[in-house]
Amino acid sequence: MYILACQGARYNVPFFFQGFHLKRDLERLITEALAALQREGVLSIDTLPTVQIERTRDARHGDFACNVAMVLATTSRIKPRELAERICAAIPAATFDIVEKVEVADPGFINFFLKFDLFHSAPAEILKKKEKYGRSNGGQGKRVIVEFVSANPTGPLHVGHGRGAAYGDAVANLLEAIGFNVHREYYINDTGRQMDILGLSVWLRYLERCGELIEFPINAYRGDYIKDIAIALHKKEGTSLCRSADVVMQGVPPEIDAEAQLDRLIEQAEALIGKEDFRKVTDLAIQAMLEDIREDLAQFGVEFDEWFSERSLVGSQAVEKVIDRLKKGRHTYSEGGAFWFKASGFRDEKDRVLVRENGQPTYFALDAAYHLDKFNRHFDRMIDIWGADHHGYVPRLKAVIEAMGEDREKLDVRLVQFVSLYRGQEKVQMSTRSGEFVTLRELREEIGRDAARFFYILRKSEQHLDFDLQLAKSQSSDNPVYYIQYAHARICSVMRQMEQKNLRWDPDEGVRNLSKLTEPHENALLATLILYPGLVEDAAQSEEPHQLAYYLRELANDFHTYYNAHQFLVDDEPLRDARICLIQATGQVLRNGLGLLGVSAPEAM
Repeated sequence: MYILACQGARYNVPFFFQGFHLKRDLERLITEALAALQREGVLSIDTLPTVQIERTRDARHGDFACNVAMVLATTSRIKPRELAERICAAIPAATFDIVEKVEVADPGFINFFLKFDLFHSAPAEILKKKEKYGRSNGGQGKRVIVEFVSANPTGPLHVGHGRGAAYGDAVANLLEAIGFNVHREYYINDTGRQMDILGLSVWLRYLERCGELIEFPINAYRGDYIKDIAIALHKKEGTSLCRSADVVMQGVPPEIDAEAQLDRLIEQAEALIGKEDFRKVTDLAIQAMLEDIREDLAQFGVEFDEWFSERSLVGSQAVEKVIDRLKKGRHTYSEGGAFWFKASGFRDEKDRVLVRENGQPTYFALDAAYHLDKFNRHFDRMIDIWGADHHGYVPRLKAVIEAMGEDREKLDVRLVQFVSLYRGQEKVQMSTRSGEFVTLRELREEIGRDAARFFYILRKSEQHLDFDLQLAKSQSSDNPVYYIQYAHARICSVMRQMEQKNLRWDPDEGVRNLSKLTEPHENALLATLILYPGLVEDAAQSEEPHQLAYYLRELANDFHTYYNAHQFLVDDEPLRDARICLIQATGQVLRNGLGLLGVSAPEAM
């Protein structure tokens, strides 16, 4: 067995607690060794591979392991074990202070055994930093705008919107945790045809309230919330906006298709009550929906720094500024009465219309203006979180950003896949106009905010999510959020038991006696705790909060295993103090991690 023993530490404080990222530094050690072998000609490869470090499943094989020797064996023409030994020999042993030894094991694994003191320094540091443990300044105060949810205010938020809300808020929390200055923004789509359809839907329900018999259009918004807004309109305006059903339907031939019928009805409404009053109806509907959305998100634990109105772009010459920039770069042309952007010259599949034949800007033009506004607000990084059905929109938006002379790489678009909600074996269908959908509010009331938020981020955002209501409501170890929260509640229960038994816990004595924590279950828990700061950084930088969710599940499992195997309130006072230090540190990390996901840490369950 090949063993490399690393020489003594160079720091008074463990390097880990000076901002150390455990797995990354182990990866750096291997990468430096590979680079040395490459320079010596031992490795005849042009590009060094990505090195991955993983936790070992068996403590006899160390704390962490690397399989890079097996990955490189074929291209290097060196047997895996022999290559692993050469890599170990090239590790700069005297320059690293956390590794006790490195072993090579068949068929070519490189196993790291970390220093005993490193593990036992973790609880003291956690209890000292408390809620700041795991936070860092890697972002250096750089400004990041995270725009998410941004659902059209045409109906209540449904369960699909909830996933974007939970994901976006968790990403924003993680970025703040590593030192970014985060601005949360909701983009209100309060112009265009959908808003006209919303206003029309409310007005037609208002006419019904006035006693008119209306054949309600199949493609209008049909939910009960439309009737509620119509009732509010009737209370405010009385019958002043009422017109007879026969007059309303004049000029709307029954043989035209459903969408054309809506357009004719909008024209009729504007003609019969005037554009100004129709605008008032639409504005009343928009404000009612926005108030509902704001309240719904607040109850879900999501708050925004700014609600950005699309209308503000229409009235501020914002689209004209986009067109001016594109014209100066000679990236536009006119054809067929419309004004076009040469998007195909910037890696988009085809050119895009900016201004329609009727002189109205397209949604794309408004989106370009909105993102130019973001650049003008001097954000260092921009994250847009969209539904998966917008995937084809990303290239054209990046194209126009580049054409306007801005850095397209500053924009990161994250797509959130669809959610399928199941009640037993029945899949619930959702349609905003028909009103046949399950709202986020209904989901939250059924399973609770904590379960909803946690389950939403259990998968990568780009993966489809089947939402299991029965599992989310269950009180069992199969339910991950319950399992994690129960670990925290158990820790609080131990503290209550200690008080009931009139036992005293001395944190300082506990810290001084952490070396007494030698049981395998204790070592496993300690090893998981020290991963937390690096895990937070990885989850933030990759915009993947599911990494944190799985980490908390692992931490809870380590605690429950420890809890079931050992007594904490033992007669040996120094050992008791040390064990209480360990579980208190565990509770702190559970609270910190759950907080970043927007989930509570109950003291009793």
